[in-house]
This record gives sequence, structure tokens and C-alpha cells, in this order.
Amino acid sequence: MRTSLTAFVVAVSLLPCAASAQMRPMSDTELSTVSGQGLFTVSNSSYSGFDFTRISLDADVTLNANLSNMRLGEYTYAPRNGSGADLDISALQFGRTDASAAQRLVQITNPYFEFVYKNTGINNQREIVGMRLGFDGISGDIGMKIATLSGSMRIDAGAAGIIDSMNDAGGGKRWDGTCTGCTPLANVGGVTAGDANGPSRDFWIAILKQPVQFQAASGMPALTEAQAGIWLNWRDKLTALNLTGTVPVNNAAGH
Repeated sequence: MRTSLTAFVVAVSLLPCAASAQMRPMSDTELSTVSGQGLFTVSNSSYSGFDFTRISLDADVTLNANLSNMRLGEYTYAPRNGSGADLDISALQFGRTDASAAQRLVQITNPYFEFVYKNTGINNQREIVGMRLGFDGISGDIGMKIATLSGSMRIDAGAAGIIDSMNDAGGGKRWDGTCTGCTPLANVGGVTAGDANGPSRDFWIAILKQPVQFQAASGMPALTEAQAGIWLNWRDKLTALNLTGTVPVNNAAGH
């Protein structure tokens, strides 16, 4: 995994001289020539009856990584048990080595954690409802093998049409893409996130103990209410890499 965190690199590069450096006050003139930016930002908001605290990593990240055998949210769900997990992903690969240099890495902008609270109605106490992990932007080729997912996902599959969990009669809960005339998720070997107009802007995964309506980012369509359990949202600028279920080769990253 490779990251491009300018503030971190600058801080580390200064460490060797820290022990021998002598601190001294800076004049107003000297301070006027210095500029900086915090690595983390924290913001609070309220929406649809919930309170949110977001911790953002103000950075651009270059990523090459392979994840395998991800099973999140394993519990019995009587209406549709599917594979027994809200997310069942046998392969998730950020980047590839079977393409041009420009396609080998995935670019991620401003990763964040966001915690969700609600008022209990007792002595102004609040309880945590869950959290989500997301990115303000993601672009590049992501290989994937998804058996089932719970969430709101939309993929442009070209001549095969649109693969959209919101067309599912079960509301996208433990969805495998199967329906009359639909393309199963297992047929999708990966997606290209982003296009000539910019990165994909709405990727996040939530862990919740009750449904939560998150607020959409500025300029984005309203979000589908996230359901209890594990819920994935990813709809913006996704194009299928193939419909053969073939995950691109990525030998540059470990597992």
C-alpha cells in the first residue's frame, strides 16, 4: 500500500534533526511566510433526527492493495439470508498490474470516519447508533468478486444495461443481482470508478444498529436510507470492467 501524505512525510523528514535543534521564537515577519494545514479535520452536523461527528483525513492517497474473503455482518436475516452475510466479497483489489501505468493505482481523496448518534430522550443523553467509513473521491480500476451485498450500488454495464440494487424487490438487502433479465453480481469482475468528469464521489460502508438517513454530499442525489447491519453505498460513475467475472491481475500488492 502506497500513500501520498505530504504532511506526514514532511514531519518524518524533520525527525532526524529534532534532537539537536534549538527552539527559538519566530518574529511576526517570519510567521507571515509560513503556511500549514491540519492533517485531520473534525466537523459536527445534524440531519433527519441524528447527530454526526466526522473525522476526515485531509489527504490524497495512492493505493494498491488486495483484500480477500471479506464477510461482514454475519447473522440470520429471515426474509433473505443469501450467503449469510450482509457483505460477502471474496476479492477486492485496488489497482492492477495487467494495464498501463496510469491504471495501476487507485486514487482516494479525503478518507473519513463518521459516527452517528441519537438522543435517548433521557436527561439529554445520547447513544451511538453506528458509524461509516468513506471517501470523498475514488478513481481507478477496482477488481471485485461479490457474492452478495447489502446496500445501494449502481454499475453501468454497457450493452447489458444498468446493474442497480435499488431495482431489487428486497430493497438491496443481501442482494446478489439475480432477477429476470438482470446481470448477476458474480458476473462483474470489477469496476472503473470515476470518468473524464472526475472521481466517483459516494463510496462508503456503514455499520448500524438501526436504519439511518445520511445526508448526500453537495451536488449529489439524495441517498437511499441505510439499513441496519452492514450497508454499502456506491453509485456514482461506476462502469463494469467486464461481465465475465474475471478479476484483473494485481501482483504489486500483498494480501
